[in-house]
Amino acid sequence: MSTPYPFTAIVGQDDLRLGLLLNAVSPAVGGVLVRGEKGTAKSTAVRALAALMPEVSVVPGCRFSCDPVSPDPACPDGPHADAAGVSRPARTVELPVGASEDRLVGALDIERALSEGVKAFEPGLLADAHRGILYVDEVNLLHDHLVDLLLDAAAMGASYVEREGVSVRHAARFLLVGTMNPEEGELRPQLLDRFGLTVEVAASRDTDERVEVVRRRLAYDDDPEGFAARWAEEESALRERIAGARALLPRVVLGDGVLRQIAATCAAFEVDGMRADIVMARTATALAAWAGREEVTADDVRQAALLALPHRRRRNPFDAPGLDEDKLDQTLDEAGPQDGNDDDDQPDPDPDPDPDGGGNDDGGGGGGVPPQADGDRTPPQGEGGDTPSQAPEGAPDAPGRSTGAEQQPVASAEPFRTKMLSVPGLGEGAAGRRSRARTAHGRTTGAVRPQGALTKLHLAATVQAAAPHQRARGRSGRGLVVRRDDLRQATREGREGNLVLFVVDASGSMAARQRMSAVKGAVLSLLLDAYQRRDKVGLVTFRGKEAEVALPPTSSVDAAAARLESLPTGGRTPLAAGLLKAHDVLRVERLRDPSRRPLLVVVTDGRATGGPEPVALAGRAGRLHRSEGTASVVVDCESGYVRLGLAGELARELGGTAVTLDELRADSIAGLVKDVTAAGRAA
Repeated sequence: MSTPYPFTAIVGQDDLRLGLLLNAVSPAVGGVLVRGEKGTAKSTAVRALAALMPEVSVVPGCRFSCDPVSPDPACPDGPHADAAGVSRPARTVELPVGASEDRLVGALDIERALSEGVKAFEPGLLADAHRGILYVDEVNLLHDHLVDLLLDAAAMGASYVEREGVSVRHAARFLLVGTMNPEEGELRPQLLDRFGLTVEVAASRDTDERVEVVRRRLAYDDDPEGFAARWAEEESALRERIAGARALLPRVVLGDGVLRQIAATCAAFEVDGMRADIVMARTATALAAWAGREEVTADDVRQAALLALPHRRRRNPFDAPGLDEDKLDQTLDEAGPQDGNDDDDQPDPDPDPDPDGGGNDDGGGGGGVPPQADGDRTPPQGEGGDTPSQAPEGAPDAPGRSTGAEQQPVASAEPFRTKMLSVPGLGEGAAGRRSRARTAHGRTTGAVRPQGALTKLHLAATVQAAAPHQRARGRSGRGLVVRRDDLRQATREGREGNLVLFVVDASGSMAARQRMSAVKGAVLSLLLDAYQRRDKVGLVTFRGKEAEVALPPTSSVDAAAARLESLPTGGRTPLAAGLLKAHDVLRVERLRDPSRRPLLVVVTDGRATGGPEPVALAGRAGRLHRSEGTASVVVDCESGYVRLGLAGELARELGGTAVTLDELRADSIAGLVKDVTAAGRAA
């Protein structure tokens, strides 16, 4: 087994270390979600924490790590009466992104269960992680149904496996740690809320600190055991401090005044539900125990809020996580003691809660406040070009004015709920909520012979296959004699996520401020719909003389929204270039992920200018998509009393459907757009 990197040798990342240590002191805090860019020691810190966890006493031979003092009465390996315990280190179990449901929760031997009535259960990763650490790297890329199972087990402290009337339950209490890079997509707000704490990590911009990081890492790579030995004393001291804080935790007093501050803070920041209040109370108590105190202070409440509330403030994928510290301080002051006694002891609401640097400091990490991601900053005007010139409003189509000058980006209109757009046919892509597909979850549509391990039994089909052979197999009792060849796998139909590629016209004909604002609002609405339906998204824009990939296909819908907000407009309309660029993007994505079906969304008024025969060239580019069976929809942005209907002609070339901005709204009187007509079906 390789020597892990010492926890105490990690440079900086104070919020990350504090969040992990608080969960080590009090697992009831509910785990921690670590958000940050790649290469910021997220995985290193989590794996290093295992060496600091106290050893656990387990029943010998129990696959579910039962405590000999109070064994689980429902343990599948039980009962454990008067069992002598043995000690072992706490485990760190890693859940791979591509894990199956059976690997996570365990699997039943269906054949033995049907023929012998035996609960032959093979434990999963949840059982392995009991009384240890369950680490999920890139948790935002984990399938939703696995995340649901994982967080349900973490909340209930138990895992349930139900298959065809056979039920197994076992204890599953663990410290849940998830890491993610927000650039690769966000978790749903409902799932974010299930993590107790969240911390944001970023690489230091201090030269000396970066030098020290490199120096220590090179020393570790050259001699892991020697490097670990040099930090053994610090590791031992930290391990003892964790044990001491755990012992002190039951004696920590959480006064009514502090509880009032916690409740007032959660109410002031309008967090949903009561989970935030409970997590803040447990975190503040753990902070006091970590500092060696038996009473929770206002500083503990403040630090707990910075760790427990930022991710609960996120209401949609376009909200930046974070907390207004001035509002937090004001709320704590208003809800705090009114006699002024505490003000003498704590004159400054911002001091470091652990100035001695023992792991409970905020350092340069901002006290738990996430730094703003690049996609959340206000983009520079005219990004990607020279200083933009101001074109007159109200004349978007006038030649020589709006078509030749780049205009500043405009804010988008308010997003709205859009109609359902889906790819026709039956796919086999990643689980999602858009188009029909064969999936592991959903309604049962038939049965087939299993190709490998049986995961979803079709009971009726299995009985029907076994019934004709009962006499030949010598059946004499009431039980059904089942063989492996009789088993049938259920085929199921659910929904898949698609690749939604937006091709947005940013030319001068779209540049009127009111019009472009409405267009951006529509695309933003479609992006929000894509987020809710678990799609990948990409963004191609065209204007002037060429098209560009503003955002390659990604799961980060908020990154697409940020690029959309900073989109400048102006110039001619190279529609064909935009369609051909989209074709290149889809060609590459088909090689990377052939099972994910694309949906092309072209947002334009249908005009094509610039170059020889621009309209004919755009038609040929559209027919190219049609020949490859790409499902498409054209969002017609043309406005005014006189309409040329060019977007409708483009939709016919694409073999797709055209909808106006008004028809895109789910609450409009127009009929629901259910399936985008694919190439070949309209022919």
